[in-house]
Amino acid sequence: MKKRAVVISAFTPEARLKRRIRGHLRKLGFEHGPDGTLAPPSSSKESIRALHFEQRRDGLKDHRVFVRAALPKLEAYFANGSEVDPEKIQPRLELVEAGTWQSDLFRLASLSWSVPVSYGFGRRLRYLVWDDNNGKLIGIIALGDPVYNLRVRDEVIGWTVKDRSKRLVNVLDAYVLGAVPPYNMILGGKLVACLVRTKEVRDDFARKYGNTRGIISKKKKRAQLALITTSSSLGRSSVYNRLKLGSQPYLTPIGYTQGWGHFHVPDSLFADLRDYLRKKRHGYWDGHKFGEGPNWRLRTIRAAFDALGIKPDWLKHGIGREVYICEFASNARKLLRGESKKAIYRGLKSVSEVGALARARWMVPRAQTRTEYKDWKREQFAALVSFRRSRNEEPTNTPAQIVRKRETITGS
Repeated sequence: MKKRAVVISAFTPEARLKRRIRGHLRKLGFEHGPDGTLAPPSSSKESIRALHFEQRRDGLKDHRVFVRAALPKLEAYFANGSEVDPEKIQPRLELVEAGTWQSDLFRLASLSWSVPVSYGFGRRLRYLVWDDNNGKLIGIIALGDPVYNLRVRDEVIGWTVKDRSKRLVNVLDAYVLGAVPPYNMILGGKLVACLVRTKEVRDDFARKYGNTRGIISKKKKRAQLALITTSSSLGRSSVYNRLKLGSQPYLTPIGYTQGWGHFHVPDSLFADLRDYLRKKRHGYWDGHKFGEGPNWRLRTIRAAFDALGIKPDWLKHGIGREVYICEFASNARKLLRGESKKAIYRGLKSVSEVGALARARWMVPRAQTRTEYKDWKREQFAALVSFRRSRNEEPTNTPAQIVRKRETITGS
């Protein structure tokens, strides 16, 4: 049966909300392709950062009170460039517990990302990466439950739907992964990414999740960490590509996502869409609880679009993320297909061993050729977690212009 078109009067709340959505997408630079889907203004990294601008601004506004309270207490944990000795960097992982000052430091560091980070869902392992040589923060890692449907991952594993349902418990996703200044200026991001595949992470996973009961399935699961996925928010990643130490690959590219998502719907607009569904007494307006999966926000937006008569294709933003896998176990794919029963962690190194290799392979050579990191002052970090306008900055700056200014600060 053919679906009836939704007709909305020009002066109703629905019409005003539709105009706001269209205006927001035009402001970001999206155009409508010939098939009705959205066409992004560009696939360059600068353009992608600019597309996330409003989402990031909304997030920083929401965290403004936290930043004002936490930054004076925690700023000392960020290094000056002069305090970093590349030849003596000694990484250490600290598992973060909720409600601690370490949790606040993790949150503060994550707010400096140019693309807003997720809070994760389900199982979570969050780490601060310390430099024990000077007691300063190198970066942060967060591992959580993976998305259920990820075509490129499932194809490379060779999963059936039944396989995935039974063995997804052996997979995590690195949803936060990176270094903070000044370590990011000397390829500290590569070090942090490699630290995901270490004995310490394996042991933490085994202690916390090796013998637990699924919240949704209620079944007891003997999970073995076999595979970690991650993706680059900016398309192809210069940090993750060719990530090998010796003969061991740490991250392997396997393809791109199809460009569906909701990053182009910022929190303020999402709140209006939820309010619209609430007034219509739609079930999705307040349906967010654990067990409904990570796509609740996507489904909520889709439901609001459907009620407004907007094509769901508007959720296809066209920005594909490059997906990478870290084969934690040497028999990861066989274990995930059910061809092996026990994960084999042959050749798995400790944090200190990986740190020594990454230091010699990337960080010391980069520090010798790119010495700008020495000029970094920890006081500059405040500019990364706020949108305070300088006296000389025009209020008409576009998102892309502000992003360029941010890159000048971080050297990224």
